[in-house]
Amino acid sequence: MQEIKKAFVERVDENELMNCMRCGFCLPSCPTYIQSGEQEIHSPRGRIAMMKAVRDGMIEADEEMRNSLDVCLGCRACEPVCPAGVQYGHLLEESRAILQEHTAYSATQKAVRHTVFHELFPKNKQMNRVVNLVGFYQRSGLQKGVRKVGFLKLFPKGMQEMERVLPPVQKEKKRQYEQKVFEAVGNKTATVAFFAGCLMDTMFNETNRATIKLLQMAGCEVHIPSDQGCCGALHGHAGEKDQAIEMAKRNISAFESMEADYIVLNAGGCGAYLAGYDHLLKDRGGWQTRAHYFASRVRDFSTVLIEKGLEDKVNLVYPSTVVTYQDSCHLRNGMNVFHEPRQLLRQVEGVEYREMPDASGCCGSAGIYTIVQPDMSLKIVDDKMEKAITTNPGVIVTANPGCLLQMKVGIERSGLAGKVEAVHLADFLLEALS
Repeated sequence: MQEIKKAFVERVDENELMNCMRCGFCLPSCPTYIQSGEQEIHSPRGRIAMMKAVRDGMIEADEEMRNSLDVCLGCRACEPVCPAGVQYGHLLEESRAILQEHTAYSATQKAVRHTVFHELFPKNKQMNRVVNLVGFYQRSGLQKGVRKVGFLKLFPKGMQEMERVLPPVQKEKKRQYEQKVFEAVGNKTATVAFFAGCLMDTMFNETNRATIKLLQMAGCEVHIPSDQGCCGALHGHAGEKDQAIEMAKRNISAFESMEADYIVLNAGGCGAYLAGYDHLLKDRGGWQTRAHYFASRVRDFSTVLIEKGLEDKVNLVYPSTVVTYQDSCHLRNGMNVFHEPRQLLRQVEGVEYREMPDASGCCGSAGIYTIVQPDMSLKIVDDKMEKAITTNPGVIVTANPGCLLQMKVGIERSGLAGKVEAVHLADFLLEALS
């Protein structure tokens, strides 16, 4: 335990911990505090207090503290409302990394973590192989058989829910891009480098293609740099900091040779992590400078579409319907992108936009949270759907793959399948453009 205390002293910023004034402004914004019955241990203020107590040697990092940090979604909703500007997300990730390094995992747990964090997400070929298996499972009739015999009941509740809402996976050949440069339509207004991501470029490849087409229509010449890979957010949130650093270096190297105006992407979770590479690589010599330049160019695609005036260049028309929008936590709290998606939706003819109550509240997705914390995840999405339903929507739009799947789960659980649709913003806009 002394090693953990020493690590907290060396690596967790005491000034940041002291910035927390215990004012409680974060409490109403914290999903786990609300869903736990307002337990202080499941609030940002309570977690920061535990971090400081461990750092000061007042308490040990026991199972209760580890559970509290694990239950945290990492949505960062506490950051915008904090009057002292506490960077809670950084404190959480560093604390998780320290605890992960001092956890004695079983042989099975070690094998699973190694497979997921070192062999799957960092390696594009492995990711493609796994997604190919998912596609085969869907197309071969195996999926229908598995559901019919009730085999899925053997799996955790979160995995059962996700299996039902996975998008149809295209064959690998169809997912491959015909070229690495996509010319601007009309007058060229910018050169952008597109961050394709791992799950976005496999499971949600059609959304990536929709995003590229929209950027082209806005006058952007779109380049897809080779050798890019997973952003590392999943690793950073799960305490695998060293692996996240290596993945950040890979992406910086892949993009820095391009003279692009922006690095553009369509996944809020990835965007916030890319924009934080300079913090991730602080005190890493020349890498911090390179990371700062990289992070300064990261933009969500909605920001670029507004800046380049897509609405002035094309007609956006959609069959008459009510649309509401669910914020991606990291897009809003990490990248400060709030108005742009709403502005784009309001410009679509035939759409009646209605603001969802507490649209900025987390949906309960948070990467693999739905799998590792299924009960809390489902409580949060059920609460989210109660608020979404008040707008009587035909379409719920969001801008992150995890949020998209979670809203689909919420629609299923609310008995609204076939009545309400969940769609990524890029796919919705491309359909309106068509």
